[in-house]
Amino acid sequence: MALKPDGELCKIREQIIDDPVSGLSLQFVHKPGSDAPFRLFIYGNLPNGNREILFDQNGAEAGAGTALAGSRRPSWIAKVQG
Repeated sequence: MALKPDGELCKIREQIIDDPVSGLSLQFVHKPGSDAPFRLFIYGNLPNGNREILFDQNGAEAGAGTALAGSRRPSWIAKVQG
């Protein structure tokens, strides 16, 4: 992992972003109480399966691996008109 020297924290809301060009979906999740409470799920037609990247309280990478669950698209999701 490489951290930017004097890198600032960036705030990202929980959301799902679909990128029709790449066919990927990115999901940002917050799981309070976990050692790695911030997670990024990457879903799509990836050669080694869907991915999960975990971040600690300070925003540093805390781990990564194959996302074992299927699509995590929740029932509450609604498309935002921009």
